[in-house]
Amino acid sequence: MARILIIEDEPAMLSGLRDNLEFEDYEVETASKGDDGCRKLETGRFDLVLLDVMLPVMSGFDILKKCRAQGIKTPVILLTAKGQELDKVRGLELGADDYITKPFSLRELLARIKAIMRRTAAVAETVSHGDMIEIGRLNINFKTFEAFENQTPVKLSHKEFEILHYLYERNGQIVTRDDLLDKVWGLDYQPSPRTVDNFILRLRQKIDTDTTNHIVTVHGMGYRLIR
Repeated sequence: MARILIIEDEPAMLSGLRDNLEFEDYEVETASKGDDGCRKLETGRFDLVLLDVMLPVMSGFDILKKCRAQGIKTPVILLTAKGQELDKVRGLELGADDYITKPFSLRELLARIKAIMRRTAAVAETVSHGDMIEIGRLNINFKTFEAFENQTPVKLSHKEFEILHYLYERNGQIVTRDDLLDKVWGLDYQPSPRTVDNFILRLRQKIDTDTTNHIVTVHGMGYRLIR
C-alpha cells in the first residue's frame, strides 16, 4: 500500500484529503504545521507528499528546500492558492514534481498522484537493484535513486534523476525541451524552457568531466546525452 504524507494547515482540507485518499486505499499520515511535517518527511518513508505552500512555522518552500538538500527524493505535489507563475516555477526549481492550485477537483488530484507514481515506478523498473550505470563522473542506480562519484554519494534531486533517466533511455538521440517538459514534468501548466535549461546546467556540473561534455546542446533543437 502506497504511503502519502499530507502537510496542510486548513483543517477541512486536511480532513477531506485524508478521508478521500484512505478511501482510495492509500495509507495516509498528516501534519498541520510546517516543522512537524518536515520532521515526519525526514524520519518516515513515504511514496508521495502533498505539501501546502503557506504553512505556519515553516513554509512549504522551506520544507522542500531543506529536504532536497538532505537528499530526500520523495515525490512532492505542491498545494497552492497562489496563481503567480513565479511561485509555481520556484517550487518546481526547488524540487517539486508537480503542483495543483486550490480549489481543485479530487479527480484531478488523484490523476496527478497516479501519474507521478507511474513515472517513479517506470524509473525503478528500468534497472535491477544494485546495477550501476556510468554516466560521466557518476555511477548511477536509477532504481534506488543513488549516485556516486568515486564511491562518494552525490545528491541528485528526484527531478534530476528523471531527466537523466529520460536522456539515458534515448542515449545519442536528440531530446527537445518540449519532450522533457511533457514526459518528465507532465503538467497541464508547463514550466518555462528556461526551467529545463537550469536543470540541465546543474546536471552538467555533476556529470561532466574535464575533457567531455556528456549532455550536449543541439542548438535550436534540444539536448543529446553522450555516455
